[in-house]
Amino acid sequence: MSRAEAAPRAPRVLWTFGLLRSELLTTFRRWRTLALLGVLAAVPVLVGIAVKLETGGGSRPGGGDGGGPAFIAQITNNGLFLVFTALAATLPFFLPMAIGVVAGDAIAGEASAGTLRYLLVAPAGRTRLLLTKYATTMTFCLVATVVVAVSALTVGALLFPLGELTTISGTRISLADGLGRALLIALVVAASLTGVAALGLFVSTLTNSGIAAMATTVGLLITVQILDQIPQLHALQPYFFSHYWLSFADLMRDPVYWDDLVKNLGLQVLYAAVFGSAAWARFTTKDITA
Repeated sequence: MSRAEAAPRAPRVLWTFGLLRSELLTTFRRWRTLALLGVLAAVPVLVGIAVKLETGGGSRPGGGDGGGPAFIAQITNNGLFLVFTALAATLPFFLPMAIGVVAGDAIAGEASAGTLRYLLVAPAGRTRLLLTKYATTMTFCLVATVVVAVSALTVGALLFPLGELTTISGTRISLADGLGRALLIALVVAASLTGVAALGLFVSTLTNSGIAAMATTVGLLITVQILDQIPQLHALQPYFFSHYWLSFADLMRDPVYWDDLVKNLGLQVLYAAVFGSAAWARFTTKDITA
């Protein structure tokens, strides 16, 4: 690459990073975003207090049925289990709903506010703007998941004892190992939402109404999860983006059971590729009037 070709690219790269920084600041300064994060942070608090009141602070022997994400019976023995319980409680609805709101508003919100055409001035371009919006949404996925995990860990440490914990397989692991698995679980949960983020972004390119895009995305999330519970659709259910969401519980096995985890992440990549491509195809050919 010659210097003449490289020179125009430097301002474009800087402009792209500037756009990403601006999008992140705008997203996380909105009262709506802060309210969503506040609700997510409150879920572990409510679960922890409910368990504390129910048990009177006492410790239950044993606990758990040895399978799935049913960690709630173990919370009184070890506060770290509140992290796993909170993620299992928020993943089916609260987390994807929050992601759906942010992703659905990404493009449609700019159009309804009349700012979309100004974001498309050179050297941004439609592809860069779309990638920036998706990167912002994925950052929110990670932040939202970490907020739930940190809130749960804090409440668990305040209300219950911490120490060695028993895995689903019945083996004992150290607190340090448990914290490491909690971090890995949080990352897996965040990655499990990549398909939802791409779906919401695609819906956002179909309309100029931010509210309509958010409502449609959340409606699709609810519909898919209802369909995932109907026995007659068992042949289709492994292809629903939410089907393997709770497979993160397998990270609490010893050794870790990877099959469903890999299926989940592979399915998210597939959904992200399909709906990301659809969003790009729609957005790059859309007539921008606002």
